[in-house]
Amino acid sequence: MSEFTALKHDIYCIDALYVKPGVASIYLLQAADEVAIIETGTYYSVANVLATLNELGIAKSRVRYVIPTHVHLDHAGGASEMMKQFDQASLIIHPLGARHMIDPQKLIAGTIGVYGEEKFNRLYGTIEPIPEARVIIAPDLARFEVGNRELVFIDTPGHARHHFCIYDQVSNGIFSGDTFGISYEPMKQLPRGLIPTTPPVQFDPQALRASISRIMSFNPARLYLTHYGEFENPAAQAASFNQWIDEYVELCGRHDSSAADYEASLERDLHNLVLQGMRGDDNARLGAVLQTDFRLNAQGLAHWQRSMRDG
Repeated sequence: MSEFTALKHDIYCIDALYVKPGVASIYLLQAADEVAIIETGTYYSVANVLATLNELGIAKSRVRYVIPTHVHLDHAGGASEMMKQFDQASLIIHPLGARHMIDPQKLIAGTIGVYGEEKFNRLYGTIEPIPEARVIIAPDLARFEVGNRELVFIDTPGHARHHFCIYDQVSNGIFSGDTFGISYEPMKQLPRGLIPTTPPVQFDPQALRASISRIMSFNPARLYLTHYGEFENPAAQAASFNQWIDEYVELCGRHDSSAADYEASLERDLHNLVLQGMRGDDNARLGAVLQTDFRLNAQGLAHWQRSMRDG
């Protein structure tokens, strides 16, 4: 049985089943006789994508594009397996991410260095090179057609330098990857329930603010978050999101980046800052949902502050 949610505008949110349900989305966008798949999850996510296509009665040959928003492995780890399954599709990728899809060894080695080989295999599975002839590079404001709808690719650094977001005029929506943050199901109705995600190693607050401004210049009615699902009326939280960026930066300034317990202290204070700022009524549940994000975000903030210190 497939795990997906049918949204409006011929868009489907497929659960990547990454770590657990409700953590990472893959989007299937349908137009006329063609399909684009935005985000890939991991190698292990592909089975649910295939099951969803089968349940919807969509032939694999109709998949024209596979599109990771950036090359972090919860977004692009399943790309090579998808390209095997969808042998008529092309992969669209950011100019700075293309080399990692064509030759993923550096990406694999870096991730194993963080997680270890056993955990890497458990989380991400097999990642193989994608033939260069099947890779299309999308520069800023590139446009590609899927059936009768046009997708506009927007260069959006800040979370990662190899990140683009995708504007779909039909839905007036932005597939925002990680640039416009995360909002899991328990967070979506909170007044400040859309928060930045800052894992290692390319967090850049100034670039992220500029990317949010660019996204909002399209006046989107909704975001299609990778973590997780559709988020309506982003204009209501854009100012709050920028405030979060400022608060993350200010939090870093309270800590001595040379201290032995620096990252642990930063993670603890980030946990408290976010839970208090979101103003939810079940902080125990929110804390459990965001536990991994607090750890990764603290690591990314620590890396950013040290890079600023060391020049």
